Amino acid sequence: MKIALIGYGKMGQAIEKAAQSRGHEIVLRITSSNRHEFTTEKIRRADVAIEFTSPESADTNVMECLSAGVSVVCGTTGWNDRLQHARDNATEHKVAFLHASNFSVGVNVFFEINKLLASLMNGKTGYNVQVEETHHIHKKDAPGGTAITIAEQIIQNLTNKSGWALNESSSVEILPIFAHRIDEVPGTHKVTYSSAIDDIDIIHTAHNREGFALGAVLAAEFVAGKSGVFTMKDVLGIA
Repeated sequence: MKIALIGYGKMGQAIEKAAQSRGHEIVLRITSSNRHEFTTEKIRRADVAIEFTSPESADTNVMECLSAGVSVVCGTTGWNDRLQHARDNATEHKVAFLHASNFSVGVNVFFEINKLLASLMNGKTGYNVQVEETHHIHKKDAPGGTAITIAEQIIQNLTNKSGWALNESSSVEILPIFAHRIDEVPGTHKVTYSSAIDDIDIIHTAHNREGFALGAVLAAEFVAGKSGVFTMKDVLGIA
């Protein structure tokens, strides 16, 4: 499979290593310094584009690839308000689009555990719930997309929660997300249900970027040759 990397920072380089280890070819690497090479002609050399850039540029990057008839796997978070536009564009051009807040196999299993735990805790009085995330200092959005996904899953399953807020919340109906940025931490996510009697914690700790990179490549392998809108649940066969 031929892959275009839109964004070639630490994550893009980790994806390149994972892709090449699985026998794929990188035919285009786009950074802020060679933006002039991001052309329809060069994008069309790829079977799939993998996009990891910034919330400010993701929309434009994804649309250029989809409009060129190239399927996209996107891991950039912080542009949720424009995701539906991308999904519609993929459908219009009969290619595939897969966006995920996190591509790690472990995190996606964590998502399912999180939803189950929230449904079990619904209606259990005396417990307060919070989400905590820790990332490297270079991460631009706070809270990150993974933490928001976790929070939204909890809100969907707890009838006493109506939204989330960054850090402290003055309302019991609002779920707090605490965001920490520390050196080179790849990513840790923790959900805590606390009461005067006990605490229930679920935690996912990434040791490096390899899990995220491999998941992105698995997603690219899945969407290659397909059309439509997909999620990591499709890739991993999670019902």
